[in-house]
Amino acid sequence: MLLRQLIETHEPTDEGLVWGRTGNKVVRKYRCTGGRRHGRVVSKMSKCYSPLNIKQSARFKRMKAAFGKKMARKAKRTKKTNVASRRIQALNR
Repeated sequence: MLLRQLIETHEPTDEGLVWGRTGNKVVRKYRCTGGRRHGRVVSKMSKCYSPLNIKQSARFKRMKAAFGKKMARKAKRTKKTNVASRRIQALNR
């Protein structure tokens, strides 16, 4: 028996189960295979098909334009050094 068979629920889903990080905890998340968030990792399957928040996305675009390089450097450092991030990379291989 595979570990995946023990962890997965018996609901028929198109979304793929992946490991993700919430704070420093390793948790199960879903990769959307359809909907507006196709390819994105979300915490609940219902978020794949929920409507977009236009105000939030516009605010994020402005923030990314101002701090994009800084955000990328911080994310790269986190992925290299954070133990939970390293564990997630190994689990999702």
